[in-house]
Amino acid sequence: MPDYVIETTGLRKVYGAKVAVADLTLQVPRGEVFAFLGPNGAGKSTAVKMLLGLVKPTEGDARVLGFAPADPRAMARIGFLPEHFRFHEWLQAHEFLDLHARLSSLPASVRQRRILEVLALVGLSEHAQRPLANFSKGMLQRIGLAQALIHEPELVFLDEPTSALDPFGRMLVRNIIRDLRAHGTTVFLNSHLLGEVELTCDRAAFIREGRVLRTLSLHDAAAGRVRVTLRVAGASNGLLTSLAALCANGSTPQETSPGMIELEVAGEDTLPQIAEHIVASGARLYALTPQRVSLEQLFLEIVGADDSGQ
Repeated sequence: MPDYVIETTGLRKVYGAKVAVADLTLQVPRGEVFAFLGPNGAGKSTAVKMLLGLVKPTEGDARVLGFAPADPRAMARIGFLPEHFRFHEWLQAHEFLDLHARLSSLPASVRQRRILEVLALVGLSEHAQRPLANFSKGMLQRIGLAQALIHEPELVFLDEPTSALDPFGRMLVRNIIRDLRAHGTTVFLNSHLLGEVELTCDRAAFIREGRVLRTLSLHDAAAGRVRVTLRVAGASNGLLTSLAALCANGSTPQETSPGMIELEVAGEDTLPQIAEHIVASGARLYALTPQRVSLEQLFLEIVGADDSGQ
């Protein structure tokens, strides 16, 4: 059986007449980088707060690292970087990390080693003696990531960890997340930057109005769906019917303009068959352009394109 670090069943949170989370049922295996995706107001932040024991659910059940949320035996093994953080601006970077290391009950010898390690990890070794008041927002986000990792947690919650970072910072965080996965650490990632999610995550849950709509493997999703644009001449009336047999997910080919056809297939192995069908029909093939379905396209298909209004 899989070893789940997060399990929820029917988790629900209601504030008065407002349903923040309607029915959250999740299973997150150990060692996975798991994305939690949805529009603004979908209930993601409330769900994370319930998993961390910061908010008590109205109904349902949750287990984190085998314990109820807020159980000290679980909390001691969790790291957390919130989206809206406020750190101790009067502390220097090494003092701030020492404080969080002490809160995690790390002995003095381990604290000093881990402070140096995490400062190097987030690219802030040269700023160890610098007060946080003089940090940019991107630097604060990186020192926040360092405090989340200071005690080498088994499970890390990251809420929009790259929102304030430049391309260098985003690459650095991607590499850190990959390194965490390689060492068996589970990462629960909430982000609106779908390109970053696509590059780092193993699976994703899509949530709207407090409900999980679908959970899927991003590796399978990326490899398994390809949109193809064709430019042909001399197509017969039966070409679209012939190509329909190759389409995936019950879709049909569409002639978007004279000589231009678009279709979706199950994978790149289908591309030679498309060319064969076109030639067999007597048409001439001038261009065949495959493009993998992006996470953004999947997000819009699953969650919908309506503005959340948040």
